[in-house]
Amino acid sequence: MKEAMEIVALSRKTSRLTALEIMESVFNDFIEFHGDRSFHDDKAIVGGIATLNGQPVTVIGNQKGHEIKENILRNFGSPHPEGYRKALRLMKQAEKFNRPVITFVNTSGAYCGVEAEERGQGEAIARNLIEMSKLKVPILSIIIGEGGSGGALALAMGNQVWMMEHTMYSVLSPEGFSSILWKNASRSKEAAELMKLTAQDLLGLDVIDFILPETNKEELLSHEHILKDMREQISSTLKELSTKTPEQLVEERYQRFRKY
Repeated sequence: MKEAMEIVALSRKTSRLTALEIMESVFNDFIEFHGDRSFHDDKAIVGGIATLNGQPVTVIGNQKGHEIKENILRNFGSPHPEGYRKALRLMKQAEKFNRPVITFVNTSGAYCGVEAEERGQGEAIARNLIEMSKLKVPILSIIIGEGGSGGALALAMGNQVWMMEHTMYSVLSPEGFSSILWKNASRSKEAAELMKLTAQDLLGLDVIDFILPETNKEELLSHEHILKDMREQISSTLKELSTKTPEQLVEERYQRFRKY
């Protein structure tokens, strides 16, 4: 079994499947939408509409790159406020047309630059949490890499929350935890163990509902195998969630997060 810091390193690898790769492989007819209708298009968050087994869905996610040029373009997956507002625009549109929402989370956290704060970063995250809590369509949230802080939670208030096997989900990074608690970032390995941030830890704590495997008998699965399994699992879960009334979806989501 891998140590927590090994999982953290794997969650940050640039070779991981990106949100766009998942959207274009798991779903059909994907069309990307752009902009928050207020400021501009934040490329750290991607989203649009697609179909799954003929059913229209809305898909949204943090986008990182496989190489440095794309990561700079995508701000390393750390959204500005307009990214969260674009996501919210798409979620409200999904509610209007009764489309389930699937989100893919991969961010170390919301961008913390001065310009992001000036444009209302905290409000944008809080608004997403408020609106997602009462959205009247199914929401499935999947951690596909790093799940860091409120920047991740702003896309992860789902009826179900899943994690891929080699991902992390935490209030901050092990390096940040170590720096705050011990004034020493070099103790990040120790911090990672204490933080219970791996998929196995969080499934045991009932914070998440399911782990999407990335290995079989300690052998890495191919991206094709992972995507095929993800498609099947998402299809099955959406079929189950779609039988619930809007009132049930809202109440179950509320109770899910109230228990923490």
